[in-house]
Amino acid sequence: MSTWFLFDLDGTLTDNSEGIIKSARFALDRMGYSNEPDSVLRRFIGPPLHDSFMNFYGFSKEKAFEAVDNYRVRYREKGVYESELFSGLREMLLALREKGAKLCVATSKPLVFTEVILKQHDVYDLFEFIVGANLDGSLTDKTEIIREVLRRIGETGEPAVMVGDRSFDIVGANNCGIQSVGVYYGFADPGELEEAGATYIANTVPELQEILLSLI
Repeated sequence: MSTWFLFDLDGTLTDNSEGIIKSARFALDRMGYSNEPDSVLRRFIGPPLHDSFMNFYGFSKEKAFEAVDNYRVRYREKGVYESELFSGLREMLLALREKGAKLCVATSKPLVFTEVILKQHDVYDLFEFIVGANLDGSLTDKTEIIREVLRRIGETGEPAVMVGDRSFDIVGANNCGIQSVGVYYGFADPGELEEAGATYIANTVPELQEILLSLI
């Protein structure tokens, strides 16, 4: 019997902060919100983009999707390439596969960008299933994304564990009835993952590897 590990992308596998922050600033500049500081724009890392524009700036749904379109003008050209794999992540993924684990990606980032990033960092082929959002704004809710990964896995009776750095990942896992590991080397606020109900907490990649190997 294998264990399935579902990984979030931004803040869990990769540090995409540069591309996200610069692209969010580009979009907001176009929408009349100039010179937003990095500390404010970091809030865009993790949640679905249209939700962020609505929640943080009070945009209507129509205006939020206009902002997303502006964001993607820069992100397609530059932002998608402005990321780094967290140190030790590739080695950890290889170690998990060597022990028989099966790996998936479950992210609110559009699938088309997710695939580019994974291929850029030479980890695309390590995953059985990769599920991301659609460009039209559908399939962005983390519960829906995790549920879709589980549907693809099928009724194997094998355990599944969600790994992510934000409350959305943990809440989604809880909604789907699976365990979760919250990681603090990403972009979570202090106490966010415990409050969301994470089954396990890892502060570093080595801690995460130790936890995941123990669950195989």
